Amino acid sequence: MANPGTPTLDQLRIFLTIVDTGSFAGAARTLGRAVSVISYGIANLEAQLGVSLFDREGTRKPQLTVAGRALLAEARTIAQGVDGLRAKVKGLLDGLEAEVDLAVDVMVPPERLATVLRGFASEFPTVQLRLHVEALGAISAMVLARTATIGISGPLAAEVPEIDGKVAGATLLVPVAAPDHPLGRMTEIHPGAGRDYIQLVLSDRSGTTAGRDFGVVSSKTWRLADLGAKHALLREGIGWGNMPLPMIEGDLAAGTLVRLAMPDHPGGAYRFTAIWRRDTPPGPAARWLLDQFVALGVPDAEACNTPDV
Repeated sequence: MANPGTPTLDQLRIFLTIVDTGSFAGAARTLGRAVSVISYGIANLEAQLGVSLFDREGTRKPQLTVAGRALLAEARTIAQGVDGLRAKVKGLLDGLEAEVDLAVDVMVPPERLATVLRGFASEFPTVQLRLHVEALGAISAMVLARTATIGISGPLAAEVPEIDGKVAGATLLVPVAAPDHPLGRMTEIHPGAGRDYIQLVLSDRSGTTAGRDFGVVSSKTWRLADLGAKHALLREGIGWGNMPLPMIEGDLAAGTLVRLAMPDHPGGAYRFTAIWRRDTPPGPAARWLLDQFVALGVPDAEACNTPDV
């Protein structure tokens, strides 16, 4: 038995347009061609494949045959793949990046991140995105090492002279503990009380801040590289520590965590900066991402020292 031939992309587009418009005449109008050209294209396609795609007998509207229905999804996949290829090449010719590596501080509120990335997927469907979620100095370290094209960093990015950036809002960090933790049971917390209990502190996987502490009060610290693990341990009553308010609002409402009124450690704003290397300006897609984070960032409500994380 002979193998089927190789159809052209034009033949596949004629086939799909007939299906979408419901008629040969509709396809001819959509494609700006004569009906005879549409019929000829389908006849050639059927001859190439060795099967009938439309049942033209007894109806004014062409109906897909069993073979036509079976091949429809494959034809759409091929046409969409070619469209995607052409769009990506056009983007490259226009200066659009093929991919963007984005490093984001773990403190960025998930809702804010999701809003930006949802818009990015719609605005730049041909650009691949690699997302890295890190903490503290790891964001600027990745941008500096060119592991990430751009980043949304915490306040430590300001210490790196090779990096430029724009203010991108803040999130509020608050000290919390489980309701059955000794601090959580106190109706009034006196200054220095936090020093007597384990403080859970987020650590920097990059080593950029090795040997440095930020607002650590207790001499008893547990250091974690994962904010989710810190959250889980806090809920289990193992220590106290700062958490971004958007992440634990549900816990505060449910009573699984309580906000600690610590006079000497009230928490505060954790400021974000949208960053890139000074010698590597971001391309159109990366610049769009930076601008969105800047636009969605909520300005700091108050000046404060960087709290512990």
